[in-house]
Amino acid sequence: MKPAAFEYQRAETAAEAAAVLAQLGDEARILAGGQSLMAVLNMRLARPQRLVDISRSSALAELRVDGAMLHVGAAVTQAMLEWRPGLAQELPLLALAFPHISHFQIRNRGTVAGSIAHADPSAELPLALLALGGEVCLRSARGARRVAAQDFFTGMLLTARRADELVEAVRFPLASAGQGHGFEEFAVRHGDFAICAVAAVADARRLRIAVGGVADRPVARDLPLLDGAALDDALNELAWSLDVRDEPQASAALRRQLVRRLGRRAADRALTTRRPA
Repeated sequence: MKPAAFEYQRAETAAEAAAVLAQLGDEARILAGGQSLMAVLNMRLARPQRLVDISRSSALAELRVDGAMLHVGAAVTQAMLEWRPGLAQELPLLALAFPHISHFQIRNRGTVAGSIAHADPSAELPLALLALGGEVCLRSARGARRVAAQDFFTGMLLTARRADELVEAVRFPLASAGQGHGFEEFAVRHGDFAICAVAAVADARRLRIAVGGVADRPVARDLPLLDGAALDDALNELAWSLDVRDEPQASAALRRQLVRRLGRRAADRALTTRRPA
């Protein structure tokens, strides 16, 4: 299949892209890396009137520390973030997750914000953003707003972004003293979408477990600092609380077991790698 005919426009700023979205709404689509969008267009699951290309916008390619957050502009590729010097110290969870994200050719073109905006429940970057308590920066002709990751993902490929809004940036909280991180994933082949992925973040007060690839969106739970059988019981309760269904690639029973096993491994790593406060 080939995409239906569309108009092409290059935007140099978020304001320029937002102006098109204000005019056309869902009839316009933002093109950054295009790794998910082009497949959707080729299968004609979407037939936008216009593509707005932001991939060459220097204003949207900012990757910088802003206070206690890492600001990742909409045109920043996954490879740019993956190979950022010091990423393992700034965001250890992302350093653990990146090797699981597709293949390096895809990461060279795909953008961080694009993965967040696409909101595939099996994708690693939405899962990491949720686990870390990050936020999404949205821009429209009406103004700007920020949405917490826990409120941004609303369902299968669904988000809180409105039709006239652009994902201008995403912001990840930097690792703080006393935190530990873990990430585990199971896929049929390396680089495939996750059958189940689990991210864990531990500090002096709590253990956060986030699960992707199981429900219709990534899901996070905050737990006390448990270990042993108590941790296993909490992970079992989490596994049964998720809306898991039998699918051709994996049964519900398998996914629940992966939540238990991968969750335990990710939690153990997070608890044992906590930095001195």
